Amino acid sequence: MSILFDQNSRVIVQGITGREGQFHTRGMLASKTNVVGGVTPGKGGQTSEGLPVFDTVKEAIKQTGANVSCIFVPPPGAADAIMEAADAGMPLTVCITEGIPVNDMARVAAFMKEHPTRLIGPNCPGLATPGMGKVGIMPYHIFLEGDIGFVSRSGTLTYEVVALLTAAGLGQSSVIGIGGDPIIGTTFFDVLRLFEADPATKAVVMCGEIGGSDEEDAAAYIPQMSKPVVSFISGRTAPAGKRMGHAGAIISGNTGTAAGKVAALQKANVPVADSIFEIPDLVKQALGR
Repeated sequence: MSILFDQNSRVIVQGITGREGQFHTRGMLASKTNVVGGVTPGKGGQTSEGLPVFDTVKEAIKQTGANVSCIFVPPPGAADAIMEAADAGMPLTVCITEGIPVNDMARVAAFMKEHPTRLIGPNCPGLATPGMGKVGIMPYHIFLEGDIGFVSRSGTLTYEVVALLTAAGLGQSSVIGIGGDPIIGTTFFDVLRLFEADPATKAVVMCGEIGGSDEEDAAAYIPQMSKPVVSFISGRTAPAGKRMGHAGAIISGNTGTAAGKVAALQKANVPVADSIFEIPDLVKQALGR
C-alpha cells in the first residue's frame, strides 16, 4: 500500500526530449518506474530513451493508458503544460519545474479548481514509493521500504532526512516533496490526510520551513490523526523580509515565522526536532520502538 504512486502507475514525461527530461527519465527507468512515454509538441512519432513521444498529453493517455505525468517543461511553458495535463484528464501531475511566475501559477490554481487532477509541486523533487519507483528527481538509492510516511517542502531536506531514517532502519511507505513555491497544488494538510488513510503508514515525518501558513494549517489537523507525527522547521535564524531558498520561504510581517510554526506544532503535541539528526530518535520514541 502507498499513497499517490504504486506498481499500477503508468508515467509519461512532459518535456521528455529536453536535457532535464531525458536525464531524469533515465533515472526513473533505473528505479523501475513504469514510464510509458513522453510528450513534446512537434516531436510526435519520435522516440526518446526508447519510449514513444507524442505531440499531446491527450494522445499519450489514449495510446499508453498513462495515469501520471511528470513535467520538466521550462518555466515559460510549464503552466500551460500543467493545464494541458489537467484538461486531458490526467489523475496525477508532478511538476518539477522551478521558476514558474506566480501570476502563471495563479492561473493554474483557478484552472485546477475546475478539474479533478491532483498537482504535486511545482518546484518540487517529486515523489517516491520505495520498492515501486519514483516520479521526479529524488535519488532513489537512499530509500528503504517501510512504514514511515514523509512529506517536505524542501528537496534537499527530503534527501538528508530520508537518508538519516534509512540509516536508522526506519523505512518509508511513501515520500512526497510538495514544493516550496507560494502557490502549490498539494499541501501538508492534503498529504497528512492521505497518510492517515494509508494502512501501510504507521507514523509521519513532516519537514517545513519559514513562509506561508501551510505548517500551521497542518498543525490544526494533526490532533485528529490516529498516527504520530514528528516535525522539523528549517529557517529559524532567517531575518524578516529576506527570501531564503524557495520563493515561498519569506517572513512577511508576523506571519510565516519559524517560531510561530513551532509553537503551533507544539500546541498540537507534535515533537519538533531542533536538528534533523534528532528526527530518527523522535520517530522511534513516537512508535515506542
